[in-house]
Amino acid sequence: MLNTAERSELFASPHAPQPPRNKLLTVLPTADYERLTPSLTLIPMRFKETLHKQGERIERVLFPCGGVLSLVKNMNDGQVAEITTIGNEGIVGAHVFLGEADSIGDTIVQVPDGGMFTIAVDAFNAEMHRRGAFYNVIMRYQAALTNQIMQTSVCNSLHSAEERACRWLLMTHDRVGRDEFQLTHEFMAGMLGVRRPTVTLIAGSLQRAGLIAYRRGHITIVSREGLESASCECYEASKSSYRRLMPEFTNVPG
Repeated sequence: MLNTAERSELFASPHAPQPPRNKLLTVLPTADYERLTPSLTLIPMRFKETLHKQGERIERVLFPCGGVLSLVKNMNDGQVAEITTIGNEGIVGAHVFLGEADSIGDTIVQVPDGGMFTIAVDAFNAEMHRRGAFYNVIMRYQAALTNQIMQTSVCNSLHSAEERACRWLLMTHDRVGRDEFQLTHEFMAGMLGVRRPTVTLIAGSLQRAGLIAYRRGHITIVSREGLESASCECYEASKSSYRRLMPEFTNVPG
């Protein structure tokens, strides 16, 4: 029987400075995890790399082991908006099991950290068709992700850009697991669906309030409690959904 630390060592890689960990894989029973092992490939994360291209066939499903991936939608007029973000709590591309073979948007590395496991679509679908522990975990996660996307949709319609920025920073902070991470104003503007000068104003306001510190290309969370107070209700609503649907995550480090 492999414990969590031994599982991480099994996939040690020069591309992953810390033991790789994806929560969906970590909570699997040992037998299910070991059955997947030959099908998993660990690859590095590269900032701004596009992993899935909108409208193109998905070849491999992704399990981030750290950092943050953004799923964004490209419109015909060239505008781009974020659909959702996914970190080591999740999976990207699971909808292939439901018969949608193409990517609904671009999957972009927003914050690189360590690497990610990938699995070929055929191997992923074969494991899902077993209707075992893996299927159960993935389907519950997809329900939590759907709730998050719905909450974000409402948030984007009703709440201020500053409130949404605070929510977004908190979610990124949760996933990265450290106070400082790589992030540009340009990238954040695209994720929030606002102009870059708006992000500059928001970052300046949050910095003056002592909630964050910003230097070119990097943000540091100075006061998490302050960010939570400045955020809208949507951050806690999304977290509550994950706690309800994925209770086993509370015992997983990171």
